[in-house]
Amino acid sequence: MLKIVLTLWLITLSLFTYGEKTNLQPADGSSQPSERLPLKELRLFTEVFEQVRIGYIEELSDDQLFDRVIEGLLANLDPHSTYLNQQSYQELQENTSGDYGGLGMEVTTDQGLILVVSPLDNSPAAEAGIRSGDYIVEIDQQSVRGIGLQKAIDKLRGEQGSKVSLSIAREGEAEKIQLNLEREIIHINSVRSRILEENIGYIRIAQFQTNSGDEFKTALNELQAEAPLQGLVLDLRNNPGGLLPESTAIADALIGEGLLVYTEGRLPSANREFNATSGDLLDGAPIVVLINKGSASASEIVAGALQDQGRATILGTRSFGKGSVQTLMPLDDGRAIKLTTAHYFTPNGRSIHGEGIEPDMLVEPAEEDLEDNKDPQLEAAIAQLKNSTATP
Repeated sequence: MLKIVLTLWLITLSLFTYGEKTNLQPADGSSQPSERLPLKELRLFTEVFEQVRIGYIEELSDDQLFDRVIEGLLANLDPHSTYLNQQSYQELQENTSGDYGGLGMEVTTDQGLILVVSPLDNSPAAEAGIRSGDYIVEIDQQSVRGIGLQKAIDKLRGEQGSKVSLSIAREGEAEKIQLNLEREIIHINSVRSRILEENIGYIRIAQFQTNSGDEFKTALNELQAEAPLQGLVLDLRNNPGGLLPESTAIADALIGEGLLVYTEGRLPSANREFNATSGDLLDGAPIVVLINKGSASASEIVAGALQDQGRATILGTRSFGKGSVQTLMPLDDGRAIKLTTAHYFTPNGRSIHGEGIEPDMLVEPAEEDLEDNKDPQLEAAIAQLKNSTATP
């Protein structure tokens, strides 16, 4: 029992030390926690911990139990706060750099199930027909209800060539959809570009990863070198988000001046403003941004900034509606927590959380059974640009 109490105190003290190192200070600006430690609750915790440790049907080490305590604490806050063990933390870092083994989709939790935010381009998930808004209810014939987001992600990922079965619930479908998928190494090409027609450029951003901002600027400059662009289609459909700095860098490249996005949280360090600094690389040429219900988080930051600043026409369907900011906090031994610390707002003060971005032009996607591979949203974007004149 003494060992447990001492361990708990060490963890508590280390958390406060970490808060000082990362500027996570109390809202009153003081350098010490604003309230005394909850000694009564800590004693109760140690009692419960000890009863579980000696009486639970399976023998678990102290480390295993503490992992589960932290997982439970974060999982009950919101769908996006989570505990990352060494493997999960490493996989997250691989994900932001663009290479990992798995199915290639962004997921979150909703009502105890796993909700697909978006499948990634050319991934096993996308090729199997998984859509934004699908619910994963079983993985390898095991229910996912209540297992938590990180454990579900661990089950979905795996070595290249290994297989996994999924049971999918989809709105409008009476029966569950059964899928068998083979995991692959997911290589995410963050930015792709090409000329469409009549000096109209097209840039697709699949996810906001490390260096996506620089890659976007390079792609835009290369398109401009072919011929001065008279318009740009920025495709953010099925882009689940990613790194906030990369999204603001891309919005900054297209907006000459003004506010891009701001965040608000409990701590002063969570309250930030991001403003345009670099000028407009398109010199006012018109922009159409494509979004759908798979466009989330950082995608919504870019679309919201361009919409509120009157810099682009937003076309497609309403976006996902993830307007919260997660801060990655490394712990000891290669572990970390991902904690929701703020909400972000568009320049006009709109909170997108749970609401999404409403397009200026509502254009539905092609029906699934069309065989001519038409893209009515892209066609509408091209038509809109042809009818537009450059903004002075």
